[in-house]
Amino acid sequence: MPMRANAGLRRRDWVAFAAQALVLPSMGAFTGTAANALPARTLSFPRDHASHPELQTEWWYITGHVHAGAADRGIERGTGRELGFQVTFFRSRVAATQQMRSEFAARQLLFAHAAVTDLEAGVQYHDQRMARAGFGIAQASEADCSIRLRDWSLQRHTPDGQHDASAHSTFTTAIRSRDFTLDLTLASTQPLILQGKDGLSRKGPQEDQASYYYSVPQLAVSGELQVKGARHRIEARQGDARGNRAWMDHEWSEALMHPDAVGWDWIGMNLFDGSALTAFRLRRADGSTLWTGGSLRAPGAVQARIFAPGEVRFDPQRRWRSPHSGAHYPVQWQVDTPEGSFAVDALLDDQELDSTGSTGAVYWEGISDLKDRSGTTVGRGYLEMTGYAGGIRLS
Repeated sequence: MPMRANAGLRRRDWVAFAAQALVLPSMGAFTGTAANALPARTLSFPRDHASHPELQTEWWYITGHVHAGAADRGIERGTGRELGFQVTFFRSRVAATQQMRSEFAARQLLFAHAAVTDLEAGVQYHDQRMARAGFGIAQASEADCSIRLRDWSLQRHTPDGQHDASAHSTFTTAIRSRDFTLDLTLASTQPLILQGKDGLSRKGPQEDQASYYYSVPQLAVSGELQVKGARHRIEARQGDARGNRAWMDHEWSEALMHPDAVGWDWIGMNLFDGSALTAFRLRRADGSTLWTGGSLRAPGAVQARIFAPGEVRFDPQRRWRSPHSGAHYPVQWQVDTPEGSFAVDALLDDQELDSTGSTGAVYWEGISDLKDRSGTTVGRGYLEMTGYAGGIRLS
């Protein structure tokens, strides 16, 4: 059985802030009074790389895969060891405290998850952080992507004067954990993708079930990654989409999840030819599909082909039963899109994340391969599955 490691938050940390929230990067689920439909608007950069504290929830989500050196106490250059990583920063607006005058009122919460999957060892390590915004502990800029949560951070850098959607961006992230550290630079090789209709992405049949959403695929990864004391140097491969690549999503919303939805299945895949594939579905309790979406951008293209509702199909194949939660996760999928049919294969079955001691959710998030109809591996990225280990709502 693969090993797992988790340095989790204590539940009393959350009680102290009198808030409940959910950390699930690719789409969110909320309960409460109905939200107003988000207006269509033109996303403006760098402002929309930054925080939007007027809306209820927001996240900056990064996943990637790298080839690192053999385990050693010295620094090894990237050679063959395969590692996956995930970094997510999440902001939650606490409605109940917005009118409080006390400077100690927790009006905004910032928290984060990070994970590293060591495929050779069959281990996924993960950790998390949480704090209320302010007091020099946590902050999310409203000018550009610049987020800090204690000793974890994510920042965006760009050449002076380049601020539109096609501008080159470089993101840096620093994560310190008991079992791993990340000091990574993620350099864009392509323009960002506006998901949905010009960045307004529907997440259900009702108009208020939507989010502002863009992706930055095919990020070239460099820097240093340390796992259990073994330090690995990662070198960017600007012309090689097969190795050391990452994906970033930024999404913000006031939306509620449809009452019939119990979870979702989502993929973000960097293809080796330079394409970028997103596909997702929201799922009912009986396993049927409530809503679908996604996009594919071809090599060299600026605009993505946006998938209409009903154009994507997820068919589960092999399932894995978690010995931790008892949930049955489809770790192999057949995903059909207007731009092709693909198989999605998890590279490690046990990539379940347990955050019941903090966010209350148990979900599956892990590095996976993308294969074409012939069985050839054509890409790599991350698969996310929620709602298999119980409901994902908090009331």
